[in-house]
Amino acid sequence: MSTDLIGLREQIAHGSTSAQAALEAALRQARSPVNRHTFLSLDEPAARAAAHGVDALRAAGGPLPPLAGLAVSVKDLFDVHGQRSTAAAKALADTAPAAADCTAVARLRRAGAALIGRTNMSEFAFSGVGINPHHGTPANPVTAVLDAHTARVPGGSTSGGAVSVATGAVWAALGSDTGGSIRIPAALQGLVGFKNTARLTPTDGAVPLSTTLDTACAITRSVRDAVLLHEVLSDRRVTLVHRPLAAYRFAVPATLMLDGLDVAVARAFERALSLLRDAGAHIDEIALTTIGQAAALNAAGGFPAAESWAWHRKLLGEREAMYDPRVAVRIRRGERIGAADYLDLQRERAAWIRRMDDAMRGYDAMLSPTVPVVAPPLEPLVASDDAFFAANGALLRNPALVNFLDGCALSLPCHRPDEFPVGLMAWSGALADDRVLDASLAIESTLRASCAAG
Repeated sequence: MSTDLIGLREQIAHGSTSAQAALEAALRQARSPVNRHTFLSLDEPAARAAAHGVDALRAAGGPLPPLAGLAVSVKDLFDVHGQRSTAAAKALADTAPAAADCTAVARLRRAGAALIGRTNMSEFAFSGVGINPHHGTPANPVTAVLDAHTARVPGGSTSGGAVSVATGAVWAALGSDTGGSIRIPAALQGLVGFKNTARLTPTDGAVPLSTTLDTACAITRSVRDAVLLHEVLSDRRVTLVHRPLAAYRFAVPATLMLDGLDVAVARAFERALSLLRDAGAHIDEIALTTIGQAAALNAAGGFPAAESWAWHRKLLGEREAMYDPRVAVRIRRGERIGAADYLDLQRERAAWIRRMDDAMRGYDAMLSPTVPVVAPPLEPLVASDDAFFAANGALLRNPALVNFLDGCALSLPCHRPDEFPVGLMAWSGALADDRVLDASLAIESTLRASCAAG
């Protein structure tokens, strides 16, 4: 069976397998012990109906829909008709079932996805670590193979979504990315995570974290699957030029994004850059000092604090005891952000984006490590607030800059099979999505060829 969605779709189209057979294999994985904390609920009847419909369509000689009845998971903050959207929080456990699919889910369903279930996540999407004290924390299945004695974090906030892809329970996972919540778990589990320009995908019918930064997007197993999922979710065609690597100009920003890399990340990232240069890519290291200004602009908590407080303040006042205290304390930072401060932040962000765009001009994309560390061990972060917040800050540091930029970014694996997963992030400013996807296809092809050769 193919290792990515597009390849399996082709097999279904040619009759070498069926959507129903692929779905049953996925459901077996979803119910397996490795996915003990991955799903909050499964919807097997609806998924089987979708797969059956695709097989019937093929038997009748009709064209297959883009997602071909294949398994896709849904992060627990997106509305699915008849299901509760709890954002994996106890405080929303009794919320009313959704009256309709949100737009992102409706587009997946229309494209023929078999929506098999709702995935676990960091409560209210407010963490890059992936720990959930209410529903358990999904195990990182990739690091468990390399280090069976140490449970490591899955990354968040789309923790269950990433695990569902990594374990073969689904072929793609619908998630959200506000400061890296798609790219962080993708990087820590050796997957592909594409955060598109936020305005290109609707976020209606989703529990918000930051209405300014939230992005609806997906985790997949390959860049070509990422292109397909983006086309479905954004309801637009991606224009791919398929240029050779020698036609690209990349830059590696030195300011902040290369600080504090652990040995495994530094080794994998430098090796990847060397392989890309050998394949003809033009790669400059640049200072891009404007990056360093973002921390001061967000020192009070930024948009996530201000906008989450606006959404949560009534619920938090009534049910704070049900919240993860580590989430509640970050939401409450928004209490101290006044209207004038919020408007100042909007204005200062717009000016910072203009400076960043000017500094990046002439390059097709920036290249950075997605996160500076490999997946940290889980238990120390459960036990210590200090350790948790330090790890959370490290994991969010690089990817969150792209959200603040209103940009787009794709994380893809750059490690070898015997190494802990490491992500390389190709990124740029707003509406450069097609260029970043095109470049990522060329990068992925070069890195995969190197792994296959050696």
